[in-house]
Amino acid sequence: MSNEATPSVQTAATGAAGSGSIASYIDHTLLKPEAGEADVLQVCAEAAEYGFKSVCVNPIWVKTVKTALRGTGVLTCSVVGFPLGATPTDVKTFEARGAVLDGADEVDMVINIAAARAGDKGALIEDISSVAEAVHASGAILKVIIETALLTDSQKVTACEAAVEAGADFVKTSTGFNGGGATAEDIALMRATVGPGLGVKASGGVRSLADAQAMIAAGATRIGASSGIAIVNGEQGSSSY
Repeated sequence: MSNEATPSVQTAATGAAGSGSIASYIDHTLLKPEAGEADVLQVCAEAAEYGFKSVCVNPIWVKTVKTALRGTGVLTCSVVGFPLGATPTDVKTFEARGAVLDGADEVDMVINIAAARAGDKGALIEDISSVAEAVHASGAILKVIIETALLTDSQKVTACEAAVEAGADFVKTSTGFNGGGATAEDIALMRATVGPGLGVKASGGVRSLADAQAMIAAGATRIGASSGIAIVNGEQGSSSY
């Protein structure tokens, strides 16, 4: 099936009971490399039903998601430099530009993690600002994944400061592919560093309503999860992301 032929998902008249407020925080996520079109359309249908904030997918699925979500109010999100961040800045920028041209409303980029570990704020700012310029040129939003599990607290602070200075819209904890995940302590540290002006996204290992509520209490304004349905239904998810 071509992207152009993908049918739109219709928003359900009523979402899941009790899903309203927490669902609006959730980027419903499918980043498994083996995911196919049927899987992608399923998460789009779920996002429309439950009223999630966005559907987050790999770049090859952006057109499919954008078409499927038309008229639902759910945003289309994609990733660049994912999941390692070890891609040259010009390649990340090209990838981001392609994602927004395909219809992404939001882009989640992975930083140069080696630069963060080395404390090289200048390299981080250069990496992030180039992608931010490409994303913002189309009116889209940039979230910056700092991969907290691989950084010390001081390195996390440096990465968050770089994101602020480079013009990012959000900082985000994790890819979910490199161990660790979101913690309330990291969210609080990131919020304290970026102040009230930027979004903070908790991702990686958020699997339950209690997890999500703890992240929001610590300062998160967005939750990245593939367990979104379990979260809004008060159940325990099993996904690592």
